[in-house]
Amino acid sequence: MHEIFLIGLGNPGKKYLNSRHNIGFLILENLSKKYNSKFILKDKLKSSCSEFKIKDSTYRLFLPNTFMNNSGDAVRAIIDWYKINLDQVFIIVDDKDLPLGKVRFRKKGSSGGHNGLKSIIEKLQTQNFNRIRIGIGSPQTNTGKNNFNTISHVLGNISIEEKSILDKVYKRVIESLEELNTKKEEFIIHELNSFDKDQI
Repeated sequence: MHEIFLIGLGNPGKKYLNSRHNIGFLILENLSKKYNSKFILKDKLKSSCSEFKIKDSTYRLFLPNTFMNNSGDAVRAIIDWYKINLDQVFIIVDDKDLPLGKVRFRKKGSSGGHNGLKSIIEKLQTQNFNRIRIGIGSPQTNTGKNNFNTISHVLGNISIEEKSILDKVYKRVIESLEELNTKKEEFIIHELNSFDKDQI
């Protein structure tokens, strides 16, 4: 029996429901809904969890309730509880350094300044884990790098224009996640990294 662990990063609570920083949550909520599976809070895993089968594989989905900056606590708890190898785990996360609608699947790498990834690297003591990064674009600013602007951008709500692009992204990412049990990882990496929102 093959098990696939998908962990979406985001912040719990209504306040953050539709923020750009919660794209990891939004994708897994869409996937879970597709299979009529509901998320249930499990304190020992520091996450809300959903589980269903696709063909012969069990998909386990997690939305950490630790808040973004402590995502590593939940990821550590999940890995310890299930005693799994890191290659079974896929982290789904927003990325302000990628243009809106771009997707990047990497098997290792630094945090790129993302606090959620930073926390995971710290808790796992390694940068070698799968991450699927979803571009949210960077904030408009006339004054060079502006920290407040970045925070208000990532925590800001997804606009209607952005949603129409992101809906295509969600669809593509979900289709790729559904194929994790049947297709080679290299194929999926290529499929996601070459995704072009304008060709749909």
